[in-house]
Amino acid sequence: MKGRSYDVVVVGGGHNGLVAAAYLARAGRQVLVLERRPVLGGAAVTEEVFPGFRFSVFSYVVSLLRPEIIRELDLPRHGLQILPLESTITPLDNGDYLGAWADPDESRRELARHSPRDAEAIPVFGRLMQRMAMAVRPILGVVPPDPASLAPSDLRGLLRLGRHFRDLGAERVHALYKLMTMSSADYLDEWFEFDPLKATKSASGIIGTFLGPRSPGSAYVLLHHYMGEIDGAFRAWGFQKGGTGAISEAIARAARARGAEIRTGEGVERVLVRGGEAVGVALTSGEEIAARAVVSGLDPRRTFTQLVDPGQLPDELVEGVRRYKFRGSSGKVNLALDGLPDLTCLPGVGPHLRGAISISPSLEYLERAYDDAKYGAFSQRPYMDIVIPSMIDPQMAPPGKHVMSIFVQYAPYHLTGGWSDAQREAFGDAVVESVARYAPNLPSLIRHRQVLTPVDIERITGLSEGNIFQGELALHQLFFLRPVPRWARYRTPIRGYWQCGAGTHPGGGIMGASGRLAALEMLQAGER
Repeated sequence: MKGRSYDVVVVGGGHNGLVAAAYLARAGRQVLVLERRPVLGGAAVTEEVFPGFRFSVFSYVVSLLRPEIIRELDLPRHGLQILPLESTITPLDNGDYLGAWADPDESRRELARHSPRDAEAIPVFGRLMQRMAMAVRPILGVVPPDPASLAPSDLRGLLRLGRHFRDLGAERVHALYKLMTMSSADYLDEWFEFDPLKATKSASGIIGTFLGPRSPGSAYVLLHHYMGEIDGAFRAWGFQKGGTGAISEAIARAARARGAEIRTGEGVERVLVRGGEAVGVALTSGEEIAARAVVSGLDPRRTFTQLVDPGQLPDELVEGVRRYKFRGSSGKVNLALDGLPDLTCLPGVGPHLRGAISISPSLEYLERAYDDAKYGAFSQRPYMDIVIPSMIDPQMAPPGKHVMSIFVQYAPYHLTGGWSDAQREAFGDAVVESVARYAPNLPSLIRHRQVLTPVDIERITGLSEGNIFQGELALHQLFFLRPVPRWARYRTPIRGYWQCGAGTHPGGGIMGASGRLAALEMLQAGER
């Protein structure tokens, strides 16, 4: 191989790959990041889809980005600026609404309109969920030990884990066990009586996962989203100024400031392996680049069955990856608008349009949306999480115009009959019609629309089956089982070949923890 040689080549310029690159470069390694697309960020990108209208095309809000990454990479100095989303409005079918506001007292008064009992329960529930998030948070920052290994590092890790859970106490361990195994609906049934409240909270348990609110395991996904924080405030969600692509750019600037080289428009065809060791990469252009180590930010399917010859890997690993569940179930509709939607439940322009709008009027509504997907169709009345970024950051749209982001559940990757152009448009129509039930003026405002199915997400970003978490956050795919047993410590059986994508612990969302932990593990391995 000719040309410059690197210590590490990172395959994929998603946010985890960029985080890994920044940490490795900070430690003095010569790092090259290769991104197939012309824009960095993977699913965390901002693009001007229509002239003058800028969208966070895929991922659209931020909360899970780890505070230690923000601090250690000094991301605010590189452009990180998160603007809070201060409310969530759930329009109801009777013309009323349920509101949750930044002020907890205001939220309790709002809830008391619907259920005085739930208004009393909500602060107790919030404290418990914060304690559960605090209990799980340390696990986000550790490399998963292998329980089947007798290696000293694994034994020490298991001992620390055991002590951590012992110190939680019986009450918290019991609550955590319930969250790990129950459905979000059943768990919330134990706390609340007002159905729209349970539905809106249950929605966090189905995002990006092929589960319904009454499916066991969905309560953990709810907890996963509760672990988000902004400036120390738990359960706080925000919007990055400039869109989520600006988060990726901030991380990229931090990496470049430490000497990393980043190239876009450079697709990696395969990892070069000689004598059981990664020695570089071959690009789709035919160029070969030498490296002492290669780290893949791609999902497990692409990392283990496309970038390398599966014949070079143990059969149990290949079979585990083939059994690994992606089951993309989310779609996205991005709208360029001539004005603002007028909600029947809250007419006019107000602070509610600077927060989220959750179309989750009842548990039955969500479960019926899941029923459609369960039998191979997209939801005719889907769950939708809506934000209007231009209300928070006016630079996202021309003066007087707006952009609307609609995250949609469910749109199954394996649609009966397959996704065609006609099916995509029918899906987009169903989404707009469903929103129009609560904002009748919306259809007349639409100047442009972009409809993205899981097949589109896979085609554009490379995420297998369009799964936004690089694999479902199911109990059998967490911690030392993510992506498969024995290979959850960011290593692979090929010496010098590593994994750092969201398909590893601790999972998806704009979190960056997988990239950080992979880099730290690589550095530790290099020091021994």
